[in-house]
Amino acid sequence: MREKRRRFLKFLGLVAGGFTVFGGFKLFKDDIFKQKISPSKALSQSIANGVIRVQSQRSNVFLYASQHVQDMEDAVIKAANAATDFGWLKTGQSVFIKSVNNSGFPYPATSNPIAISAMVKLLKLKGAQRVIVGDMSGIQHLKFYKDKTIGSSRELMKKSGMLQAVEAAGGEPFFFEEGGWDSFYKDHTDTKGFWDNGLMMPEILKKVDHIVLMPRCSRHVLAGASLGLKAVVGYWRTDTKLQYHYHAKSLHERTAEGNRAKTLLAKQRLVISTGDKLLATFGPDKGYVHTPSIGLVIAAESIVAHDMVSLAWLLYNRTLLPAEEQGTFIDTSTAVAKLGNTLAVKWLGTFGNSLMSEKLLKNDLKRIWDDKVLNHAYRIFGGIPDIHLENIQNTVPEKMLKTLREMVHYQ
Repeated sequence: MREKRRRFLKFLGLVAGGFTVFGGFKLFKDDIFKQKISPSKALSQSIANGVIRVQSQRSNVFLYASQHVQDMEDAVIKAANAATDFGWLKTGQSVFIKSVNNSGFPYPATSNPIAISAMVKLLKLKGAQRVIVGDMSGIQHLKFYKDKTIGSSRELMKKSGMLQAVEAAGGEPFFFEEGGWDSFYKDHTDTKGFWDNGLMMPEILKKVDHIVLMPRCSRHVLAGASLGLKAVVGYWRTDTKLQYHYHAKSLHERTAEGNRAKTLLAKQRLVISTGDKLLATFGPDKGYVHTPSIGLVIAAESIVAHDMVSLAWLLYNRTLLPAEEQGTFIDTSTAVAKLGNTLAVKWLGTFGNSLMSEKLLKNDLKRIWDDKVLNHAYRIFGGIPDIHLENIQNTVPEKMLKTLREMVHYQ
């Protein structure tokens, strides 16, 4: 651990020296002297100009509130059954559950193993022959290159406790890097934008019949939040991830557009997450873990609608954090985000790549309309969903429901 920290500090020194040579003041000056229009104001202008509209058809998001961890399996099953009739699943078909296994840290730094286990069992009960659960861990913990691999998503999932839950429920763990560099294929999005040259996606997605996405509810030091849309990065091969971080000015837009990959559009059926624990600051791996008095399960067929409610839940709970955890430098600093992205580029590529990469511009998140990932998603997913919150068995207190409604309703 000391050696790892020593190497990290040494690289920080190299980055600082490099930016001194190549114009280090640029690391900070964009935020000081070139403040651009805020995301929420840009969204308002896009709506006024007719570029983005509020959808006429409502999007149902299903909520189930649970006060006890031991009730979470039942809560997930009820939320899933409310959100979909599973008519898309035929007996004998296969389902891939996309978990979030970016590190070896336990939930909520990774997906909830209780929820994953519940979904595996439910899909088996509904007729699935194979339920495969997988992801590929983040670059800080897994170095996956064409000629070598350092680290293991399998070992990280085992460390977090998710692997044991998957196997005990009868699921099949799957880790993209274990197939090697050539076990990925080029997928394309259906929108002309930042991924015109395609995305390298794991071959397993071509072989399964359906996909269920099971993210977590978390802060993210670079993207702002790690919810359903952000989870798409876990599919990508290292060269695609390098493009993503290298072109940091469009990182948020690239996140949204990655979810328009044709395979995902054809096969993703459900997005479901648990919010009984939140990684409420910093992220994606470490931060303050907040445990609400009432935990929510959030389920929807629309990934954009899901993320609007999930982000509202995160932002609402961030207002309830202890005073010493609110507004901390490491959580809100634009410079920390820029440096973090520079490190990611170096790990994904070379030191030279990190010096020449675009600088990430991070903005604060006070309302869901401040989120640049979602704001771009509205453009490419047909508008802002008209959210209708379905309170399953009236488990969500009315006051909490009213607050969430107000947060996700565009005015």
